[in-house]
Amino acid sequence: MAEVSDLMALERSGEYRGLYHVLGGVLSPLEGVGPGDISIDRVLQRVREDGVGEVILATSPSVEGDATAEHMRQLLQQCEGVVVSRIALGLPVGADLDYQDQVTIARALSGRREM
Repeated sequence: MAEVSDLMALERSGEYRGLYHVLGGVLSPLEGVGPGDISIDRVLQRVREDGVGEVILATSPSVEGDATAEHMRQLLQQCEGVVVSRIALGLPVGADLDYQDQVTIARALSGRREM
């Protein structure tokens, strides 16, 4: 998660009962925010020291959020025994398909699961 408000949104869902780590931002080269400006190193330290089995990346579906998630995935893949996943992206509940943009529909299709 990039911000504390993201944590609160996930908590309200009632679906996750584990530990959280707030990065304090997302990678944004245009704004001068690099890996050293958010708490990526602390995540890696927690994973290695605490025996974390899975890291769920919950960044927003934006260029910066996607770049941050991908950077984190690459770093976390180097940690033995850690599963890296990302929250699903796609259509909100109650949305009409004909009002959605093609990127949202494409992400919803690629993240589909068997019923």
